Amino acid sequence: MSLMAKDPQARIDHAMDWSGDLGEQSVIASEWHVSPAGPGALLIEATGFEPGRTRVRVSGGAVGQVYRLTNRVTLSDGQVEERSVTVRVEER
Repeated sequence: MSLMAKDPQARIDHAMDWSGDLGEQSVIASEWHVSPAGPGALLIEATGFEPGRTRVRVSGGAVGQVYRLTNRVTLSDGQVEERSVTVRVEER
């Protein structure tokens, strides 16, 4: 799991490249989740995907809080895979 820092006022895009792990498969669905969730938490503004890559735009978050941003994908053969990135919110 990787770590990225984010200012609470920043709106950032993050992408995950799944192509190296897919073989003959492709991404057919993608969901993003934030933990912990709640008022003032990191907010998912937009998501998208193409056959080998997923993306998310996030904003907000409380200074000093660490969040787990998780991407769960469904592949063309029905398998479900998941990856996460840790986001630390700090004044930058």
